Amino acid sequence: MTDTTSAPLRGVSPRTGEPVGDPVPVSGARDVDAAVRAAARAFPVWSALPAADRARALEAAADRARALEAAADALDAARDGLVAVADAETALGVARLTGEVGRTSGQLRLFAEVLRDGGHVQAVLTPADPAAGRPDIRRMRQAIGPVAVFSASNFPFAFSVAGGDTASALAAGCPVVVKAHEGHPATSAAVARIVTEALRGAGAPEGVLGLVTGFEAGVALVNHPAVRAAGFTGSGAGGRALYDLAAARPEPIPFYGELGSVNPVVVLPGAAADRAEEIAEGYAQSLTLGTGQFCTNPGLLFVPEEGPLADAVATAVGASATGAMLTSRIRDGYRARVAALDEVAGLAPLASGSAGGDSFAVAPRVWRLSLKSFAEQLDTLAEECFGPAGLVVTYPDVASLAEVLAVLPGSLTGSVHATAGDAPAATRVATALRHRVGRLVHNGWPTGVAVCWAMHHGGPWPSTTAPLHTSVGAGSIDRWLVPIAYQDWPDDLLPPELQDTNPLGIPRRVG
Repeated sequence: MTDTTSAPLRGVSPRTGEPVGDPVPVSGARDVDAAVRAAARAFPVWSALPAADRARALEAAADRARALEAAADALDAARDGLVAVADAETALGVARLTGEVGRTSGQLRLFAEVLRDGGHVQAVLTPADPAAGRPDIRRMRQAIGPVAVFSASNFPFAFSVAGGDTASALAAGCPVVVKAHEGHPATSAAVARIVTEALRGAGAPEGVLGLVTGFEAGVALVNHPAVRAAGFTGSGAGGRALYDLAAARPEPIPFYGELGSVNPVVVLPGAAADRAEEIAEGYAQSLTLGTGQFCTNPGLLFVPEEGPLADAVATAVGASATGAMLTSRIRDGYRARVAALDEVAGLAPLASGSAGGDSFAVAPRVWRLSLKSFAEQLDTLAEECFGPAGLVVTYPDVASLAEVLAVLPGSLTGSVHATAGDAPAATRVATALRHRVGRLVHNGWPTGVAVCWAMHHGGPWPSTTAPLHTSVGAGSIDRWLVPIAYQDWPDDLLPPELQDTNPLGIPRRVG
């Protein structure tokens, strides 16, 4: 990466196709290096803060009713302005974006709770046993080091500069350098400025949060020797390229990527017969939510061959309408994928909805095909189409369906619609899906991911690069922590988490 002069980044309105927002300078090699070096300097200070202090610092950016009133007032006053900037760049709407700001601050508050609980360090104390020749061993987890985070296109707040990856990494004790998404550069710059000021006011060291922009900056971030881990939400192709870079470094680093997902939904015969119209309406709403630009979008819908459900889906999707996609590149990718699906043998158009009049608007599309045809072309058809498009696959019986479900590529979610009479079939389908997805949904839709302690938002490849981990919920902090064991250390020299008296009062295992 060189420091050549590049034109500043500007957002483009999905409604008009015209530039919007203030220009944001593109980061050169020296900018990336300076941000990462600042993060490296901040690391020993930030990671050494007692967890309770990190919690207070996070609250300064997340809970505007606590910690520093000045930071709280600034963020409260900025919310409407942030939403206006983001709406101009993304066309996601004021209501959606206002809720997303609340979700973002809620994520930060959740990690303040995680720090106060203390269980995330997984402290284990095994006392010495001289008779067995065993020394005193004590283990806990500690921050891995400076982290690179890649913002997502479809969530300009909740999966971006101050989103879940950043919140969880900061909670772990890791400074973060964020690579802004080109689809909302002004929003990213504004959020970074507000959160940085709030963290500084709460006592965080300089460099604990940095921001870089531009495609080459992302590559330089992953390659920087001071970066110890990376989190990514985006396309499969882009994520795989960065994943390979992370693995090819002289000192490889973990790369936690969320890359794409088809999120199969199965409707069992009883539910299809009893609730055809309700299920069809729910499917159409989930498929078109946010113009289909959700990682949990239901790309595959499996329905019985017999019955009214497929026709009901055609009616519901045909009556649906969507708005603009986030960027011209995403719109063009959707159009190309739709055109390719139109040429697939055995794939019959089932319904097409309406596109709005915005510049980046697209129409919802669904196709119908048999389970046999789908299985024969699984490698081609079981691939995410980012947008409001889906396949309705008709199956003859649950046994045949379960065989196909068991060989689907990995997804973030799998959903099953069933009645009480479908219970044996539901168990069989869940057994097939549970090793192919990270979250099983019963009588619901996959779009919408709750931010809570129990949430798992991950799954087998290609939905993520690390199926052990989640990018949403309290467990997402695990990605940024590594174990350290202490053998025969004096009690007064141990971290407080491992001292005999447990001065922090955290959950621990002894034995």
